[in-house]
Amino acid sequence: MFLGKGYLSTTPTVNYLVVAGGGGAGSAGGGAGGYRAASSFAVSAGSAITVTVGGGGTGGTTQNNGVSGSNSVFSTITSAGGGYGNGYAVSGSAGGNGGSGGGGHGRLGGTPGIGGVGNTPSVSPSQGNNGGNGTAGTASCGGGGGAGAVGDNAGAANGGNGGNGTASTITGSSVTYAGGGGGGAYATIGSSAGSGGAGGGGNGSNSAAGSDATTNTGGGGGGAGLGAGIVDQTSGNGGSGIVIISYPNTYKAAVATTGSPTFTNVGGNNIYTFTGSGSITF
Repeated sequence: MFLGKGYLSTTPTVNYLVVAGGGGAGSAGGGAGGYRAASSFAVSAGSAITVTVGGGGTGGTTQNNGVSGSNSVFSTITSAGGGYGNGYAVSGSAGGNGGSGGGGHGRLGGTPGIGGVGNTPSVSPSQGNNGGNGTAGTASCGGGGGAGAVGDNAGAANGGNGGNGTASTITGSSVTYAGGGGGGAYATIGSSAGSGGAGGGGNGSNSAAGSDATTNTGGGGGGAGLGAGIVDQTSGNGGSGIVIISYPNTYKAAVATTGSPTFTNVGGNNIYTFTGSGSITF
C-alpha cells in the first residue's frame, strides 16, 4: 500500500554530523573540536532528543595556555572539545588533549613542546588528530590538530600549520569543518607563523594577536606572536561547534524542536542545523 510522501510509517533512521567546539590557542595553535558523522542512526518517535552545541575555548596569550573547547552531543553521540594550545611560559608541558590535540610550544633554551593527543576519548572512526610539536631549544609553536590531519611540527622560531579538517556533504553541498589553529612564531626576520587548517582554523601570527577560528566550524584558534620586545599578545579563540541531522523527506518533519534550528529541504532530505543547543522530537 502506498502511504504517500510525508507519512511517517516507521521510526526513521537519521544521518548526523556532530562537531565540538575548537580549542583556544596559546602561542601554539588550538586543536579542532571532535568530528563525528554517520548514517542510519536509529531514533525513537515521540521522545525529545537533546542536542548540545559546544562553545569554542577562549584563547590565552603568548605566555599562557588557551582553554579547551566544549563537547557537542546528539543523543548518545558525543564529540569532544578541541585541546588548548600551549603558551610560552608553560612550554615543556603538552598542549591539551581532546577531539583534536592542541599544539605544543618549544621554549628558547628549554624543553620541547609536545602536541596534545587527539581522539581523546578514543572512538572509532577517529574524531581527530594530534597537535604538532615545538622544537627543543627554540621558540617554536606547533599547529593544532584537525579532524582530517595532524598539526604540523614547528621549525626553529616558526609556527606549524594547523591540521586540515574533514568535508561533509550532509547539507547537500561540501563544507569542511574542524581545522586546527596555526602556531604563532618568534618575531625575528624571516620567521613564519602557521596557517589555520581548512575547516575554520585560525591563523597564527609572528608579531600580533592570533586569529579567531570561524564560528560554527569547530576550528582551533590561531597562536599569538612572541619574541623580544613583543608584549604579551592575545591568542585566537576556538570556533563553536555545530550539529546537523538529515533524513529522507518521505518521513514527515520533526514533531517539535527547541533551540531554533534551521530547517531546509534539499535533495529529498529534511535537514536540521543546530548552531545552538536545543532538542528535536521525531
